[in-house]
This record gives sequence, C-alpha cells and structure tokens, in this order.
Amino acid sequence: PKLEELKPLFDTHMARFAATTSVNTLRAAILAECRSKAQLSPGLFSLTVPTGGGKTLSSMAFALEHAKTYNKRRVIHVIPYTSIIEQTADIFRGIFGEAVIEHHSNAESEPGRENSASRLASENWDAPIVVTTNVQFFESLFASRTSRCRKLHNLVDSVVILDEAQLLPPEFLQPILDTLNLLSRHYGVSVVLSTATQPALSTREYFDARQNLRGLDNVREIMSDPDALYAALERVHVRLPSDWNARTEWAQLAQELVAHDSVLAIVNTRKDARALWGLMPQGTLHLSALMCGAHRSQIINDIKQRLKNGVPTRVVSTQLVEAGVDVDFPVVYRALAGLDSIAQAAGRCNREGSRVRGEVMVFVPPQAAPPGFLRKGEDACRDVLHGVMDNPLARQRFARYFEKMYFACELDAHGICDDLFMAHGKLDGRELAVNFRRAAEKFKLIADEDSLPIIVLYRGNDGEDQRIDDWIDILRKEKPQRWLMRKLQRYTVNLHRKQVMQLLVQSDIEEIMPGLFVQVSDWLYHPKLGLNPEGTPPDPASSII
Repeated sequence: PKLEELKPLFDTHMARFAATTSVNTLRAAILAECRSKAQLSPGLFSLTVPTGGGKTLSSMAFALEHAKTYNKRRVIHVIPYTSIIEQTADIFRGIFGEAVIEHHSNAESEPGRENSASRLASENWDAPIVVTTNVQFFESLFASRTSRCRKLHNLVDSVVILDEAQLLPPEFLQPILDTLNLLSRHYGVSVVLSTATQPALSTREYFDARQNLRGLDNVREIMSDPDALYAALERVHVRLPSDWNARTEWAQLAQELVAHDSVLAIVNTRKDARALWGLMPQGTLHLSALMCGAHRSQIINDIKQRLKNGVPTRVVSTQLVEAGVDVDFPVVYRALAGLDSIAQAAGRCNREGSRVRGEVMVFVPPQAAPPGFLRKGEDACRDVLHGVMDNPLARQRFARYFEKMYFACELDAHGICDDLFMAHGKLDGRELAVNFRRAAEKFKLIADEDSLPIIVLYRGNDGEDQRIDDWIDILRKEKPQRWLMRKLQRYTVNLHRKQVMQLLVQSDIEEIMPGLFVQVSDWLYHPKLGLNPEGTPPDPASSII
C-alpha cells in the first residue's frame, strides 16, 4: 500500500482511545498538536514530550500528516535498542498490517516464507513504514558495502523519526549531525528528534575549537509549550541524595527495597544488578543484557501482568528497562547516572498517573560508574543538580546537562568528518565525498571486535523456547540459514571476547563454526540471572539443604 492509504487506518485506531484519565486527556492534546503542526514546511523538528506522553504514536501522527501534505514516500522510525524494536514494530503492525517492515539483526522470517523479494524489501527499506535501529540506520548512511548502501535511495523524500534522540552516541555526534543536515537540505528528508530529554544540538563555539559543535539547522519544536506539558505530566517526586559523597551499600539498599511491596531498582552495570539481586528476597525479578532477548521479553511480560493484577513485584534491572519498556511502579530507585537516565527511570514510575505522586529515589551506589560515557554522565549530573531544591527534572536543566556532557566528550572521536567531507567543516552543499570505506570502517556504533555472541540454552515457558535444541541441531548439521540465524538471535548473549575465550578453554561453550559459540554446560545459564560471565560453576555445598 501507499503511505497515504495508511492514514485512515491510523486515524481509526487512534479514535478508539477514550480520554478517560487526565494522562489520556494530555496524550490526546499532544496528538492533536502533532497533527496540526505537520503542515509546517519540511526540515528538522523536535518533539519534546515527557515520558509517558505517548510520543511513539504522536510522532507517527505527525509523520503521516506531514507525508500526505508534502508527498513524502515513507516513514522510517529509528529506535536506539534492538530490545525494544519488536514491541514498537508490533504496535505499528497492529495498525498498518503488512505495510510495516522491521530491519535489524533480530528480524526473522520462517523457512519457506522468506523469499528474495521480502528479504530485499527489508534490506532496502522498500515499504511505507520501516522500523529500524540506530545501528542499522547510521551504519547504513556511512556504509561502503553494497547491501547497506542499497537502501539509501529509499531515504529520499522520507520522514525519519529518531526515537529517544538523547541516546545518539556522543563519540559519533558530529558526523551524525552533519549527515542529518545534509539529508534535510539536499534529499527532501524531514527529521523528527523525539525525546523527553531534548539534547543540546544547536551550534556552539568555544575558545577551544576542538570542543565546537556544528549543530542542526533551524530545528522547530512541534509542541507550542513543552514547559506546560512537563508541569501537567509531573507525576513523581524525585528525592536526591542528602550527601552526594555518601555511598549506599547494596545490603543497606536491599533493606530499603524490601520495605516496598512493589519497587523497581535500576543500577548502572550488570555486575551491580547481580550483586543487589543476590541480597533480595526470593521472588525478586532480574533484568539485564546477560539474559537473551527471549528471556527478557518473558520477564517484561511477567512484570506487566503482575503489576496489572496488583501482585507485589520487586525488580532489579540495568538501564535496559529505561528505553521503551512501559512498566508502571509506585516507587523507583535509580543509581546516580546521567540526568537523562534519571528522567527515563522516573518515566517508569506512576506512568499512568494513578497515584497523586510516585516516589523516585536517587542513590549513590557503592562504586562509581566505570570510566567513559557513564562516568561523564554521572559527573555532569552532579554538576547540574548540586544544590537544587526544586524539581531536578525541570526541562531547562537538560540543555545544561547535555552541554556539559558533550563538552567532556570528543564528538568526532574517530575523525570520520575528515574522511567524509572534503570541505573540512564547510558543508556548503557538497556531496558526501571520498574515503567511504575508511569512514565506514570507523563508524561502528557497537564495537564488533570487542564482543562475541553465545547461543544459550534458555528454555522458558514459551513453546518457541522448547525448540532451541532442535535449531542448534540443524545448525550443527547444515550450513547457517538466514531464517535460522534470525531465530537464534533471540537466544544469544554478547560477552567480551576475553570472557568467551575463557569459557571456551573451560569447555563450557563450544565453537560450532568460526565466531559462533553455543553453551555446553547447563549451569552456565541461570534461569533468573541469565549467562554467568565469570564462568565459575556454583559451589555444590551451597545447594545442599
């Protein structure tokens, strides 16, 4: 179907939602404003809406209306993490049916169902609505390989929605912004930066020119009064640490968490999540990237069901719960991190406004965040919030936070702009030039060389999960087929190369083909925690009752 044929389907779907609660009334107002602002001339837009304000559907409403007005050919919805792409694609498929394609590493086709036409459509973004990841989208823009470049012509005259735009990686920020400007100026692309915590992406010049930022051209905000929205959607009370230097030990935090029937605690690392979970009572749920996608989906569904049915639910999670996982807890604890992370954590608290105020507690964890972006985010957050007495998540704080954050980072850490743009900073309409291959090699949002995938033996309560052994058998006997590899993606966990080699030496995993590893030891995958990266079997004495 053509894009204009999809708009009535969307309108029919949205008409079903009754504005019965105050939050739903606000979501309806946001939706209406997105529709009316779609008449603005093509270019760059921001959509600044607090978490829980319905950005996913409102940004699609803007895109469809804008596409109809200006004859745009497709809508490309770009999402930061593979872990949330499937639920977003499912929402859109429920509305638009077959007009939606997913393009990411986990998108799967059944044997026999996949044909060269459907595969090509997915790889070329040849559909009215495409849902893809930051990695696929930006690596495709910078790619020199034919299969990735093939889709670029389908970007022309499209509307691109960058969901959770604050998660654009700082080390690649400058080449990304240069490219978005170029797409908007010369290729008829309208871009929507959709986020609750709008990053500071306007041009800035400093005394030290290396810190300068060539920002986006003339970004127009879709919401006429974001501050009023933030005030209206203020559903939580954020408590900051009384002493920013006093660290909270895990045992002390566990005692506090146990005082709540339902509570979500979000920590900075997978190791922290395990340490805290180990001190919690039986029945506490755990979420981290050491669990495969199928396992995480199962736990997230369990959490939603339990909360819906009023069953006491305690969860310890890494930050993966902060992007697009729509859970609603009365109380959330967040380890000190970037201000955007604290805002996202707050979005998992009193999401539907069913209480007067939810409680968000920020605590200083036992160890500082590891060096790198996490540490820089934590430092910038301390700077911005120090001495704050009113609402820490007031909208104007985010611009200051991101300015500090970006100032501390190298925004073209790999020198990609020098490779791609012969004009060296003067991007006056010249095409992307020279050295595609070198730039493509440098532009890797996820550093492939540092981690390797392990296929794990997760057998949940989903019928699909029981077939994992059959799929591994097929893989051993036949060469890898595309449908099979995509099925197995849901059962893989990425580990650091060094840890993988250690497990291989211990014969806990097996390399069944170059670069592809399968779990051998049963104890290696814990039914609650996922993969055990330390590679040490449990002490038999500890399991004696």
